[in-house]
Amino acid sequence: MTTMDGEAILKLSNVESAYGPIRAIRGVSLVVKTGQIATVLGSNGAGKTTILKTVSGIIDPRKGSIEFKGEAITALDPALIVKKGLSHVPEGREVFPLLSVHDNLLMGAYTRSDRDAVARDMQSVYGYFPILKEREHQPAGLLSGGQQQMLAISRALMANPALILLDEPSLGLSPRLTKEIFEIVVRINRERGTTMLLVEQNANMALNAADHGYVLENGRIVMDDSCDRLREKDDIKEFYLGMKEDGARGERRWKKKKTWR
Repeated sequence: MTTMDGEAILKLSNVESAYGPIRAIRGVSLVVKTGQIATVLGSNGAGKTTILKTVSGIIDPRKGSIEFKGEAITALDPALIVKKGLSHVPEGREVFPLLSVHDNLLMGAYTRSDRDAVARDMQSVYGYFPILKEREHQPAGLLSGGQQQMLAISRALMANPALILLDEPSLGLSPRLTKEIFEIVVRINRERGTTMLLVEQNANMALNAADHGYVLENGRIVMDDSCDRLREKDDIKEFYLGMKEDGARGERRWKKKKTWR
């Protein structure tokens, strides 16, 4: 993880989105700086996924404004947002199951006309995820959950984005695969300089990977800080990292809560 002090690549100002009469996010303002990995933490139903869908144009906001690279993209068509350099890896992967791995990757590059560069980028993503090269001609629907997540991230990279919205990359994956995916996400950020806005239930993984974090409760941002500082906050330790204060001697020592599966 590297701390970046660049200019804002993404800025949300007082954004509100809803599903019918139900407001999912309320007055959300956040900034993602160029080169950062930023993360949004929150419980199920807090509105995390709605933020990403609103940024990528899947949901039109009812209020507020969204700027990407200094340009207003509020309620812009999703295809135009992709052309401007923003890719969205949705929750649940949503690969094209009947298409091969190779063709799924080409779908990610549909806005590009630079064929030589597309071919180079395809080899680059195979370098990050060698298993996809081995499965290049296999239908994506036959891949494991972890492999489909790798493919979804790779498909987003094929658009050559400046910013990737990454929604719950660990969903349904084993701890080993989750660790592997996050290591590659950080590597992509460092090697390619790709900025990322990450939504993730695994708060420990997210805080270790990201530079800056936002905490979302009931559709509102209630806290934001560097991830290093967030990890030290008592509320984050207790509610997101599964730790509780050990008060046996009145000392501020923390230990892992027992969890049952």
